[in-house]
Amino acid sequence: MAQKNPTLETIFTRRSVRRYTGEKICREDLELLVRAGMAAPTSKDTRHFFFIVIDDDKAIEKMTEGLPYAKMLITAKHAIVVCSDLSIAYGGAEIGYWIQDSAAAAENVLVAAHAMGLGACWTGVHPRPERVEFLRKEFSIPENVMPLCVIALGRPAGEDKPRDKFDPSHLFWNGWGKII
Repeated sequence: MAQKNPTLETIFTRRSVRRYTGEKICREDLELLVRAGMAAPTSKDTRHFFFIVIDDDKAIEKMTEGLPYAKMLITAKHAIVVCSDLSIAYGGAEIGYWIQDSAAAAENVLVAAHAMGLGACWTGVHPRPERVEFLRKEFSIPENVMPLCVIALGRPAGEDKPRDKFDPSHLFWNGWGKII
């Protein structure tokens, strides 16, 4: 069965964690998470994503003021802002793929965090202009760089249980609506 594969087991048991112990994560582990994000594919291998790691308590507290669904950052104590430099995404000519590329990077961070025994939760930024502008102002993000999301990171408090999200009614074979 596929669940005996450690990679698939990590994917199937990952969950969004919103309760944290407040214990700090070392910078080496935070850098490892960014390395996992940077391992994601990009269109034409442009490598346009950038990551802002936040581990300063005052900056974390400030983030909760401007990001309405990121209150868990207070106890998570860490965040990674996943960004794309739109001037280099897809060679600077076509920027439409930056979202998929950056989302792949964010998912790598989420899965890596779970594999490392950490908790993580994706909080949306783009396409909400007020959230984008808030992060630009607080973290001096230039106009050509677009923040996609903020990932809360910390040591999980409690045992959040993963859910089996497989829904066979959403699976078609060889065309829309073809069940078998």
